[in-house]
Amino acid sequence: MRKLWHHKQGIGGLTGLFMILIYLSTLIFYRLDLTAEKRYSLTPSVKTLLQNVDSAITIQVFLTGDLPADYKKLSMATKDLLDEFKSLSGNLVKVSFEKPGEEITNDTAKVLYYDSLSRLGVVFERNEQTSSKTETETNQLIIPSALVSYRKNQKPIAVDLRSSRKVFKQYNVITDNPQEDVEATRNAAEALLEYKFANAIDKLTRKYVPTVAYVVGNGEPTDFKVNDLGESLRNEYRLAVFDLKMGFPDPGLMDALMIVKPTQPFTDEDKLKIDQFVMNGGHVIWFIDKLHAELDSLMRSQAEYTAFDRGLNLDDLLFKYGVRINPDLVQDLNCSKIPIVVGANADGSPKMQRSPWPYYPFLSARSNNPISNNLDRVLPIFPSSIDTVKAPGILKTILLATDTNSRRISSPAIVSINSVKGDDDLVSFNKSYIPVAVLLEGKFTSLYSNRLSKNVMDSVLRSTGKPFLSAGIKAGKQIVVADADIVTNSVSNTAGPLAMGLLPLENYRFANREFFLNAMDYLVSNNHLFESRNKDFVLRLLDKTKVEEQKTMWQFINIALPVTLVIVIGVFFQWQRKKKYEL
Repeated sequence: MRKLWHHKQGIGGLTGLFMILIYLSTLIFYRLDLTAEKRYSLTPSVKTLLQNVDSAITIQVFLTGDLPADYKKLSMATKDLLDEFKSLSGNLVKVSFEKPGEEITNDTAKVLYYDSLSRLGVVFERNEQTSSKTETETNQLIIPSALVSYRKNQKPIAVDLRSSRKVFKQYNVITDNPQEDVEATRNAAEALLEYKFANAIDKLTRKYVPTVAYVVGNGEPTDFKVNDLGESLRNEYRLAVFDLKMGFPDPGLMDALMIVKPTQPFTDEDKLKIDQFVMNGGHVIWFIDKLHAELDSLMRSQAEYTAFDRGLNLDDLLFKYGVRINPDLVQDLNCSKIPIVVGANADGSPKMQRSPWPYYPFLSARSNNPISNNLDRVLPIFPSSIDTVKAPGILKTILLATDTNSRRISSPAIVSINSVKGDDDLVSFNKSYIPVAVLLEGKFTSLYSNRLSKNVMDSVLRSTGKPFLSAGIKAGKQIVVADADIVTNSVSNTAGPLAMGLLPLENYRFANREFFLNAMDYLVSNNHLFESRNKDFVLRLLDKTKVEEQKTMWQFINIALPVTLVIVIGVFFQWQRKKKYEL
């Protein structure tokens, strides 16, 4: 009897200890990451950001409820990530999963509420599914977004939980239409969650907001064609307009210069101003159309025309910094489509057909870089190619390049509607990964080193209060893109300015805006959050044929076998206990 009492006391003690351990585990968040790509480990920069949070941050996640399997997995990944955010911030990150507007019964009020969320950047999707058994259609509203809020007087930041990169199954670029690989796209979305939430928190909590200057004075557009560019920058930075003809840009007041689609030549004085901005530690992003090639010109000619050099007089400056924009046009068979008149309808109206347009090649990252990695395709319009050239101390990174079926058309380039004449012409598309955008980093050397008179150097000192520099005083960054229309937008006669990367009559927005904002953030931010952009989750898919063939066996192993083992072990211990303590 005493043995039995001691035995029961031991079981009670173990049970109490076990319950204490369970309670303590709810207070401590810890996760051991055994994945090869460190899927569940935050990057050091994100950890530092969260540990420095000093006030409550509220995150409302709207991706919840009865979701399709792929979105359910994305919702669970979001919850896991934000649990770790909450732990590292000392519970200052408050997370809730909710369906917005559920308590609103009035349809009009709900539409207005959804409209207000949409203006903040919250995205909505309609998921239509047809049941094969009942042959009924279901229409479900899905909100794959989150809203990050900090202080009451600050506008919250919306986070699109979906990937900004669509992954497509293998296809023939000449004969096939691309089909999205939904599983791979959602997997790419999971890889970007850490960066997206960390970037939103950083934007809300940062103490210093960088200033970006849009340079004018050489024919740069200032109309609705740069509407999306301006609106995107206003939400992220202090935006200024700087007239290069009026003086020297001051790197103490401006963190970066933007030079977008100039159409008039740069004088030596213009280039000297930019050069000294760079030597004093300023950053520059260039979007240059070297050749004059516009779709409007082609449509007006209704045949073909010659794309000519704009004569911007920037070749020597860019060459000194480490790149050369070539006087050519780049084509690729993996490209967008444009509507072309192919005849007339019965009522006399023009008959339109969307045809592949190799002058609009898809661009993407071909190397692991912090700006365009994990981005969807970027759409240029009549891009040129870039060569990197020798520049001591300058690190060069290719950010965007074409696909594997490319070619260059040298100037004078003939632009025509039917740019691919036939099968024989397809053979000339034999180039791969032609660079269109390059990142330059390091201490730049001045183009005007040992070339200026004392009078000119004195005028630089009078104008800037700083002496002429023949070399950079610290490492700088520049991004050179051989196409300006990546960051301009189309203007519709009915809808007004469209978004970057959105063509008229094309119901798809390419990742032009994301590339532009990533590039600008890399130039002016020092938080190193881009480390988290380089995550790439390996998608380990099951063999669907084997799953179908061995379904019954694996169902038994995963469901029936564990239950059977528990019953057998329970019966065995009960029999052993009965045998041990029976009188």
